[in-house]
Amino acid sequence: MAKKTLSTDQQQSLLAVLQQRFEKNRARHKGILWADVLAKLEKQPNKLYALDLMEETEGEPDVVGTDPTTGEFLFVDCAPESPKGRRSICYDMAALESRKEHKPKHSAVGMAEEMGIALLTEAQYRHLQQLGAFDLKTSSWIDTPDAIRKLGGALFCDRRFDHVFTYHNGAESYYAARGFRGLVKV
Repeated sequence: MAKKTLSTDQQQSLLAVLQQRFEKNRARHKGILWADVLAKLEKQPNKLYALDLMEETEGEPDVVGTDPTTGEFLFVDCAPESPKGRRSICYDMAALESRKEHKPKHSAVGMAEEMGIALLTEAQYRHLQQLGAFDLKTSSWIDTPDAIRKLGGALFCDRRFDHVFTYHNGAESYYAARGFRGLVKV
């Protein structure tokens, strides 16, 4: 992603939304202080741009922990359902190009790359589900291992019957209730 930035007013508006969400959902990030998150965000305007795109597509990004290796804060889409602005898309560009007709508008991997975010892994998705009940009516594409993708498949997850399920589908498939959740490390 090219380095993109927000205007000062846009930055302040986004930071206010992020802080309000952070304060309202303290259980998602126990032991993390907003001042520490803010200090890192202010030094990385390209990350603010990615978070703004997550917000625009109704992802409701929030801090859900830190990377144990780098110490970076992990922002993940915490909207109750898969973000509305990122649904009805297939898994990746190869899947999109393979469709002969009724092509979706985009792919999860392609959209994530353009936004400067990453799809959640299965482990990250399961961690998110420990912080709340997400995707009760929708589902979300997750990062798919190459071995599965090479055979034409892709993985997605949801929460039903108070359990998190991982499923497979053809990567070219798309549904109105399936999108993806993203991750930004700051």
